[in-house]
Amino acid sequence: MKKRIYFQPLYFLFWMLYFIVARAIFLIYHLEKSADLTSGEVLDTFLYGLRLDASFAAYISIAPFLLVLLSLLWEKLPAARLVRHYTVVILAFLSILLSADLELYSHWGFRLDASPLQYLSSPTEMAASAAGAPLFILFIVTLFITVAFLFLYRRIFDLHRFTLHLNRWVVAGVALLYAALLVLPLRGGWQQIPINQSVVYFSNKPFANHAGLNMPWNLMHALLKYDKSSHNPYQYMPEQEAEERVQALYASVSDSTEMVLRSARPNVLFIILESYTAKFVGSLGGEQGVTPTLDSLSNAGINFTNIYAAGDRSEKGMVALLSGYPVQTTTSIIKYPQKTEALPQLSKVFAEQGYSTSYFYGGELEFANIKSYLRNGGYDKLIDKYDFDPSTYNSKWGAHDHVLFERVLGDLAKEKQPFFSTVYTLSSHEPFEIPIPAKFPGNNEEAKFRNSIYYTDWALGKFIAAAKNEAWWNNTLVVIAADHGHPLPGHDANHLPSKYRMPFMLTGGALAKSGIKVPGIGSQTDIAATLLAQLKLPHNQFKWSRNLLAPSSSPFAFYVFNDGFGYVTPEGILAFDNVSQKPILKEGTVSEEQIQNGKAYMEYSFGDFVKK
Repeated sequence: MKKRIYFQPLYFLFWMLYFIVARAIFLIYHLEKSADLTSGEVLDTFLYGLRLDASFAAYISIAPFLLVLLSLLWEKLPAARLVRHYTVVILAFLSILLSADLELYSHWGFRLDASPLQYLSSPTEMAASAAGAPLFILFIVTLFITVAFLFLYRRIFDLHRFTLHLNRWVVAGVALLYAALLVLPLRGGWQQIPINQSVVYFSNKPFANHAGLNMPWNLMHALLKYDKSSHNPYQYMPEQEAEERVQALYASVSDSTEMVLRSARPNVLFIILESYTAKFVGSLGGEQGVTPTLDSLSNAGINFTNIYAAGDRSEKGMVALLSGYPVQTTTSIIKYPQKTEALPQLSKVFAEQGYSTSYFYGGELEFANIKSYLRNGGYDKLIDKYDFDPSTYNSKWGAHDHVLFERVLGDLAKEKQPFFSTVYTLSSHEPFEIPIPAKFPGNNEEAKFRNSIYYTDWALGKFIAAAKNEAWWNNTLVVIAADHGHPLPGHDANHLPSKYRMPFMLTGGALAKSGIKVPGIGSQTDIAATLLAQLKLPHNQFKWSRNLLAPSSSPFAFYVFNDGFGYVTPEGILAFDNVSQKPILKEGTVSEEQIQNGKAYMEYSFGDFVKK
């Protein structure tokens, strides 16, 4: 038997040991990324992570420490049993979160935080996103760490193994002191500012910093600060300076623009391709043979070859494309219908010009609050999953892409012209199921993704070939763009620009010019103004969008990742981490001016979101 006076520090040590093992499991699970770290960097993930580990261990220890103190004042309190039950529940809960975090990091590139709360209203879609997860392995991990630490607790740390060897009041005084001392690890020391994630950011390699994070502490911190709609956390400079810098970025050399249409009032068909990364598009320098339709269309149309997505989630990309509005880091404006009401939308502009408007999607529009955004856009007709025969669904999301395009083809034949129609594909989303034989070998995630991209391209090709025989084709401008890029192939880190580079092209019978490549740097948010300028429609309300076919003195692309931003200019590529407050990537001749402009954009765009 051990002395009761040692229980509280040993209980704290029990949780410290748990978090060290959890970090080791994280590093092993992501062994491919861990292999890029030196042995010193691996060790530093443990050393730098200790303060956050201690902080969350202190939070967990508050209740047991107080129970021990109360049991010394009230002998009948079954403290040992209560602490044991409490520990088992916390242990099981944290182990489940640990397993979820392991797999989410593979897809999202950041540790578990409040982001999944954005999708609680769409549990089916959440399940679909996780469909490719190795559930059996994750179950074994959860079971192993829970059972192992439960066994360890019962054999060594259980309160019933500690007896009172000193005067009860002396032990009570020490127990009270232990409880009071928890304040130190809770806030990370005596310093004025309480502990935050930046204490573990020791490296220029994001994975090393992420590995050092204590996952439950990170989640708790994010939940406590979850509502990011009412204040701007990015205050780098006076607001007026940030505004002036951003406005200067959108200043045009002249109002002239290269006109590429043969019709003043064409139909507009806006096709959004799920997860289409430039890495799979041959005409953008990606793998050859994966997107033959897209490559053919780009060569015969107008191909913008240096475009970057504004973010890495579907609902964020939709707002960037259809409203020309920047993406927020750890939240999204689409979550706030009262804010999206204040956004411009292409559908509103076209409706005001007498266009009929329609939106086609094979999945559920309730996902991530998308339907409220589209309703605020005033679409005449919304087509979603429930407008298709269930026999055409894949196992998770909804109607396959070729079925979606068949519906679009049939409906547009009856659509009042001119029309503005938006089509959003879904088959190239996890779990990458396709209804045709695989084109490329392999059964891993990358091979499945490659084949799903090929399938959507095949479905698009069938649709375009049929559309060319329709009466509306010769007076139709087709806009094709991705909603965002993808880590695959290559498992790009969250901050790398290659993850965000995406296709954007113009095609269709309404084009007067073809075979044009536009190499200027641009953003997904710039597509709205580029499109409206071609139709000579007003686009002043799209203040975050610039015409890519007009001269610009400062071409750039801005994208965000989890609490950080990327800023691409002809001079170089910058990725800036807002936790460590320093660049984590500088390619080319990135100047201090570029860093300040990136910070200004981050600050001013989020401030605009807050004010909406």
